[in-house]
Amino acid sequence: MKSFRTLTNVLVSIVLLIVIWQAIVLIGGYNDSLLPAPLSVGKAVLKLLLDGTLWTHLQVSLLRFAAGYFSASITAIVLGLLLGRLPVLWGFVDPIVQVIRPVSPIAWSPFIVLWFGIGNAPAIVIIFLAAFFPVLLSTVTAVRKMDVTYLKVAQNLEIGRYHLFSKIILPAIFPFIANGLHIAVGTSWIFLVSGEMVGAQSGLGFMIVDARNQLRLDFVLAGIIFIGLCGLLLDRIIRLLERWMDKQWGIIRES
Repeated sequence: MKSFRTLTNVLVSIVLLIVIWQAIVLIGGYNDSLLPAPLSVGKAVLKLLLDGTLWTHLQVSLLRFAAGYFSASITAIVLGLLLGRLPVLWGFVDPIVQVIRPVSPIAWSPFIVLWFGIGNAPAIVIIFLAAFFPVLLSTVTAVRKMDVTYLKVAQNLEIGRYHLFSKIILPAIFPFIANGLHIAVGTSWIFLVSGEMVGAQSGLGFMIVDARNQLRLDFVLAGIIFIGLCGLLLDRIIRLLERWMDKQWGIIRES
C-alpha cells in the first residue's frame, strides 16, 4: 500500500511538472531555441536512447564516477579512522582541510588538465576531490564522538589494533560515515558533469556541451534529465549498500 502511494505521488508530480513546463512555454511564447517544449525534449530523449548515444556517454561517466568515488571513499575512511584516533595529528591536519575543502574542485581544473591531460584522468581527479572531504570529515567526527565504552571493552579483552578498527570502531561509527557517503554521492556526481564539460571528450557533461554548441537545447534538457535520474539511482544504490553493511554488522536503525 505504501509503495503504491509512493508511486502515485511520483507520477502525479511528474505530470504536474510537465503541465507547468508546457504552460510556461505557451504563455511565454518560447520557441525551441529558447525553451524546448516537453514533446520536443521527449523526442530528443527517445533519439538518444535509440541511436546509442546516451549509452555510450553514460557508460563512460559511470566508470569515471565509480573510479573517483570509491577510491576517494576508501582513502577518506582509512585516513579518517587514523586521524580520529590521533587527535594531536588531526589538530595540525584540520586547518589544512578546512582551507582546501571549500575550494570547488573545478577551480583546480586548469592544474588538473595540465598535470593529467585530457580524458578520463581529470574527471576522476575532480570526482575524487569532491567526494573525499565529506567522507573524511564525517569519519573523523564519528571516531572522536564514539562511545568510549566500546574502547574500554576492547582494551579489557586485549583486542589487537587491526581488529579494534575492523570489528569495533568501524561498525560502531558506520551509520555516521554513511551520511558522508550520501553527501559525497551528490557532490561527486555534480562535479563529474562539470569536469566532463572542461576536460573530457566524452561523457554526459561533454554530451551537453556538444548539444549546446549545436544550439540543440532539446538535447541539452534531455541530458539534464538523464543526469538527474542517474544521480537518483546512484543514491539509491548507495542506500542499498549501506543496508547490506548494516546487516553484516548487525546494526539496527531507528525507523
